[in-house]
Amino acid sequence: MENSASNTCYYNHNVTFFYDWVGKKISEVWTTRDFVVIGLGLTVSIVVVLANLMVMAAIFINRRFHFPIYYLLGNMAAADLFAGISYINLMLNTGPWTRLLIKEQWYIRGALIDISLTASVANLFAVALERHQTIFTMQLHSKMTKRRVVLLIVGIWAVSIIMGLVPSTFWNCECDLNDCSTVAPLYSRRFLIFWAVLNLLTFFIMMAMYTRIFIYVRYQNQHTSETWHNQAVVNLMKTISMVLGAFVICWTPGLVVLLLDGLLGKASRANDYEKFCLVIAECNSLVNPIIYSLRDDEMRRTFKHILCCLCQRGADQQRECPPVEIDSPLPEEGQRKCEAQALCLSPEPDNIEDS
Repeated sequence: MENSASNTCYYNHNVTFFYDWVGKKISEVWTTRDFVVIGLGLTVSIVVVLANLMVMAAIFINRRFHFPIYYLLGNMAAADLFAGISYINLMLNTGPWTRLLIKEQWYIRGALIDISLTASVANLFAVALERHQTIFTMQLHSKMTKRRVVLLIVGIWAVSIIMGLVPSTFWNCECDLNDCSTVAPLYSRRFLIFWAVLNLLTFFIMMAMYTRIFIYVRYQNQHTSETWHNQAVVNLMKTISMVLGAFVICWTPGLVVLLLDGLLGKASRANDYEKFCLVIAECNSLVNPIIYSLRDDEMRRTFKHILCCLCQRGADQQRECPPVEIDSPLPEEGQRKCEAQALCLSPEPDNIEDS
């Protein structure tokens, strides 16, 4: 039976057939647990989408963020936003609903998650390369042209889409049932091994790059008098490192589970940890906006500007909120001179004292 399963293709079989083959159960009726999982999942996903929309809007409206590093961070927010949409789609196609999915819908559900992960990893790697180039040339921001940044972002999403389509196009187990994953029953276990090892290796390379950068920055701080420049570099590096650290912490458990599933199959008992790892991975898309708001004063002020505009428009449609327009980044000591331009809450003549 195993030999025949290895030599026969099962293109005409439905999703349930592959789930039954690997022994992964699909709920037949809705349970309280299913409602709780879907309710919490949808709530978190909606918050993820709104929070990352705010990050993208902040980078768009504030000219102090119009640099390659922030464009890449904005693209990372777009990847997190895409992840939020992917999780919403997953929540609406899970539980007993899984039985109703055709294979194309099931592949799309998995592809959306794969695309968001690949885009996030590729963005983090691009940010690491950008920081490596600028720090070792004693610059605060890269001089990369906007055209190159756009091409880089387009390339990141092109690679992400290709990687997301790989399992559905040719690297699946429809012609080799013995190679089916227990976590993702239509995926090839060999693909999961490749996928997990590639991402874990990328994590290791990025962490090594940031370690080298931090050693270099510490050395430069001891041999240069440009205090404000060094402090700005360190602050930005700390923010990016926190983003990288949060990503590695949130995604490593899931990648390890996929790796064990690919290597051991049913013996790995990966399904026992799948939901837990997915929740951690989903939370990562919410962590980045929190890091930006806690670490970056300018980003926090821009968030307040956006919320101020939304509140004012809701209360008074005729009142317009002043735009945030700062032409160039300034050292921390010089922020006081342009504070009136940077802050969202530009005081009206009647309420200066209250502001």
